Amino acid sequence: MEKRVVFDGRLLPYALLFPQLLITVVFFYWPAVQAVWQSFQIQDAFGTSTQFVWFENYTYLFANPDYYRSMLTTAIFSILVTVFSLSLSLLLAVQADKQIKAAGAYKTFLMWPYAVAPAIAGVLWLFMFQPSLGMVSQAIRSLGFEWNPTLNGNHALALVVMAATWKQISYNFLFFLAGLQSIPKSVIEAAAIDGARPARRFWTIIFPLLSPTAFFLLVVNIVYVFFDTFGIIDSVTGGGPAQATTTLVYKVYSDGRLGGDLGGSAAQSVILMIMVIGLTAIQFRYIERRVQY
Repeated sequence: MEKRVVFDGRLLPYALLFPQLLITVVFFYWPAVQAVWQSFQIQDAFGTSTQFVWFENYTYLFANPDYYRSMLTTAIFSILVTVFSLSLSLLLAVQADKQIKAAGAYKTFLMWPYAVAPAIAGVLWLFMFQPSLGMVSQAIRSLGFEWNPTLNGNHALALVVMAATWKQISYNFLFFLAGLQSIPKSVIEAAAIDGARPARRFWTIIFPLLSPTAFFLLVVNIVYVFFDTFGIIDSVTGGGPAQATTTLVYKVYSDGRLGGDLGGSAAQSVILMIMVIGLTAIQFRYIERRVQY
C-alpha cells in the first residue's frame, strides 16, 4: 500500500521549499542575470562609470584569435581529462569489485584524492614534475627526455591533464563501484556458465547495466572540466606558458580579474554558460538514447 505525506497546513510545503529556492535564486539565478547585464556594458579603468554598448563585447571576443585558441585548448583539455578519468576509474572499480586481499585499504586509498582541494592537487603535481627539483622530472630526464612544463606548452598541458584526471578519478570510482555492486551476481554467473569469457561478459552484460552510471558521470565530468579545474590550472601553470593552458574558465578570470575587462569577462562567462548548457542538452538528446535503464 502506498503511503502519502499529507501536510496539515497549506503554507508548510512552501515554507519548507523557501530556503532552497532562496539559495538558488540568490546564488545562481541572480549572478547569472547580473553577468548577462554586465556583458552589455563597458567600465572605465577605475570602475566609476559604465557605458551600455550592446553587443560590442561579444563582437570583440569573436574577432579575437586568442579566444578561439582558448576554445581549442578547452576542447582538447576536456576530451583528454574526461576520457582518461572515466576509463581509469572504471578499470580501478572493476578491479576493486573482485575478491582481492586488502580490498578495504585499496578502496580507501583510491577515495582519498577526492578530499583534496583542486589547488592543493595542482601543487602536489607541480612539486613532482617541477623541472629542476621534481622527483618525476629527474627520472624523466634520466631517460633522455627534456621535460619542462614552464617553457613547453605541450608539457604544461599534459601536466594539468594528469593533475585534473587524478583529482576526478576518486569521484568516478565511487559511482562506478556502487554501480558494479548493484548488478546481480546471478546474471554474471549465468553468463559464465554459458561459456561467455570475462571480456564478453563485461561488454555485453556489465557495461550495458552500468550505462546509466556512465552517462551520469559523463555529464558531471564535462561540467567538472569546464569549471572546477580552474584551481588546478591557476596553481600549476597560471594559464601559461604563452597561454598554452588558458581554458575558457581561466580566461574569464584573467581578463576580468587581472585585465580589468569586466564587460568582456562577463560576455565570456555568458558564452561559457551557453556552451555547457548546449553540450549537456546534446548529451541528453543523443547519448542518453543508448543508455539502458
